Amino acid sequence: MIILGLNAYHADAAACLIRDGELLAAAEEERFRRVKHVAGLPVQSVQYCLNQGSVSFSDVDIIAINQDGNANAAARVKYVLSNRPELSSIYGKLKVRRSRREVINHLASALKTHAPDAKLENVEHHLAHLASANFQSGFEKNVSISIDGFGDFASAAWAECLGGDISIEKRVHFPHSMGIFYQAITQFLGFPNYGDEFKVMGLSAYGTPKYRNALRGAVNYFGDGTFTLSTTYFNHTTKQINFEWDAGAPSFDKLYEDWLESELGPARGPQDGIDQRHADIAASAQQIYEEVLINMCVAANRFTGLTDLTLAGGCANNSVANGKITTATPFKRIHVHPAPSDSGGAVGAALVAWHKHKATVVEGGLPYLGPAFSDAQVASDLIEKGQDLAEAGVSISHLSSEAELVQNCADALAEGKIVGWFQGRMEWGPRALGNRSILCDPRRHDARDLINQKIKMREEFRPFAPSILAECVHDWFSDSRPSPFMSEVREVIDEKRDLIPAVVHVDGTARVQTVAREGNALFYDLITAFAERTDVPMLLNTSLNSGEPIVCKPLEAINLFQRTRIDELYIGKTRLVRTGGGSDEGKKATEATSFLI
Repeated sequence: MIILGLNAYHADAAACLIRDGELLAAAEEERFRRVKHVAGLPVQSVQYCLNQGSVSFSDVDIIAINQDGNANAAARVKYVLSNRPELSSIYGKLKVRRSRREVINHLASALKTHAPDAKLENVEHHLAHLASANFQSGFEKNVSISIDGFGDFASAAWAECLGGDISIEKRVHFPHSMGIFYQAITQFLGFPNYGDEFKVMGLSAYGTPKYRNALRGAVNYFGDGTFTLSTTYFNHTTKQINFEWDAGAPSFDKLYEDWLESELGPARGPQDGIDQRHADIAASAQQIYEEVLINMCVAANRFTGLTDLTLAGGCANNSVANGKITTATPFKRIHVHPAPSDSGGAVGAALVAWHKHKATVVEGGLPYLGPAFSDAQVASDLIEKGQDLAEAGVSISHLSSEAELVQNCADALAEGKIVGWFQGRMEWGPRALGNRSILCDPRRHDARDLINQKIKMREEFRPFAPSILAECVHDWFSDSRPSPFMSEVREVIDEKRDLIPAVVHVDGTARVQTVAREGNALFYDLITAFAERTDVPMLLNTSLNSGEPIVCKPLEAINLFQRTRIDELYIGKTRLVRTGGGSDEGKKATEATSFLI
């Protein structure tokens, strides 16, 4: 049985492929289209998944999509009868629903092939999220929570999960949404782009929740884990706000009411400076979100008595809140899906379809489910760029083995160089986990400023994450539980903080990735080699990109190397080094070749 899972006609369009119980491939469309969070039909992701599975579109038995227009019908009808939304808003949603019904034909047309005789299965949005987190957690019995903006007229759900059975106990319906709350505050703070919420999360560490009382009327939460928004703070019930998109980069109209400025002061413009008031507003919004999440966790634990938790939905990207769950609730173990946003719903929908028909465990190694590239492809791209690289003073060498690769890269990192690391299959989800990464020595005091200002071109307050050997985490962090997908923020042990300034946030925490040999042997070996040179068993790890989606192909990595101040780039066993090897020489080489990009 071949199942194609989709998140389509929505932000973070994505696809996955399950064949006979094995998750073979998964990828976000943005990696191929080079547009962050791109919406619409994930044609290139589908083509990649089919190629990876060595199947054609006509071979597909089931196409599962993470939306069901018939879900939550009673709540939908009740709201429409009570609030009489604009006809234009209803028309827009019906148009998207029609597109999803015709998704098989639309894909066939885009792929220039015949439509398969496949069954279309619509999976409720939050059920897909819950399944994505639950089915591959390794937990036999657990609570699962999904929390995001909106999907199928709901914004949150929690379920009791026993084996393959997911029993949803509570839902929160439109217009109440913590995703909308956090996104509205993100817009108020001058971060207008879809997905900018992580900037507010990073900024919150610099503030105190002085505006908690000013926002206290915005959200109410209850003993059963549910919550409500006060719609006087937000305008998504009084204006036509697009929650769905056909194609391109997703965008939202302003979600907050103008009168909020009387409580919080003037809204920040995107080009305005950031001051202490903005940090305090961010801290206040973060605290409110944490209160709601913790309340939901406590209610779910009280109802079920279970102590294992899985998380998904876009809000599950809030690693600061995730890191507080085990100290603030009875939950002992947490599994957060590596792609918790709507892209992960593609896998969730496919998993629901598989369990419905087969009811067996799906195999497949998260999170490395994207494309890999052969030495021949790398060589071809280097030939294409060869003259440009030579003129820029870039030397290219081929390393004979993975051992030589690891030793050369570890030497460069121990010398303080900034390294691009492009290896194996691309990660599934928003975070670089050791295959499409920029790496640096975490002991380097200027690394954060250099990478933020000269490579990533992003705000100075945004932190970088450490990737640490799993067996060493207890020596450096207050919590030694596994965190393989960089999904929880943990406190760094006091006496260790000054040793790794590049990865410790202003509040003494870090968003840690634990690296085990069985998860990523090559990355594990690299960190081990670095530890042998420095006695520090971790590396600064951030995504291999700059103002664009994480790179997918070798040529994209080469172009990034050219236009930034990365010192060395390792693509497979190929090594690119700027003349002289240091950042100053790298800058000169970059400036000399900037017209090529």
